[in-house]
Amino acid sequence: MSGCSGPDRTGSTGAGSGPARTASAAPPPGPRASPSPPRPSHTPGGTRWRPRPGLSWQWQLDGRADPSADVPVYDIDGFENTARDVARLHREGRKVICYVNVGAWEEFRPDRDAFPRSVLGRPNGWRGERWLDIRRVHVLRPIMERRFDMCRDKGFDAVEPDLVEGYGNDTGFPLTAGDQLRYNRMIADIAHDRGLSVGLKNDLPQIPQLVDHFDFAVNEECAQYGECAELSPFVEAGKAVFHVEYSEPTGAFCGLSRQLGLSSMRKKPELGVWRDPC
Repeated sequence: MSGCSGPDRTGSTGAGSGPARTASAAPPPGPRASPSPPRPSHTPGGTRWRPRPGLSWQWQLDGRADPSADVPVYDIDGFENTARDVARLHREGRKVICYVNVGAWEEFRPDRDAFPRSVLGRPNGWRGERWLDIRRVHVLRPIMERRFDMCRDKGFDAVEPDLVEGYGNDTGFPLTAGDQLRYNRMIADIAHDRGLSVGLKNDLPQIPQLVDHFDFAVNEECAQYGECAELSPFVEAGKAVFHVEYSEPTGAFCGLSRQLGLSSMRKKPELGVWRDPC
């Protein structure tokens, strides 16, 4: 499952490098109360935010951010939220992550015409999206730089680049693990050049080669697929792992999440306001 903003967000992409997966189980009717979470440390001027393990978070990609969750970290859509939305969250003491798709073209984004047809591959399972040929870095880098400029200029603290595991999917291009490593490291460099921290989204097989390049991780469904221990290098490096499950009940994964130091919650697949934290 890979979180995406936009229309009809009911499909999914694997948390690792496998085929598409679909979460269909309905969550319970309402969230449970959670203890007061730790707050993010103050980020001095000129240094990028480095989220530590244990921070509670909200992941909302369905529309503009709703600030009602009492958590220190918000991960929201970079296009659908304004600088004013980010500033509002900052005034309430939150750090804010900018969701941006870097692995697929989206027909509903304002910069859709910046992508030449030659880099557009097969549909990825989300309506209006097609995989990108990540080998074409001379074409894609300027586009991603502009997207990350948008995140920086709106005041975001970090970026969540989505769909960075195309090499394990049927993209229409002969992508290799090496292609993906080069692209993902480029994405991390683009973020760091702008003073933004950056998270590795899924791509579990390449964590050993990428953990030093990324400041935190974002994972979907590692408990359902028995993969959560593969995220330990991030926690061991003092870097947060922001984790969600869609169909597993919290009682089935929260104990392991606490043991491993993950920041875990259950969400509905559309990634709206509802959350059920560990």
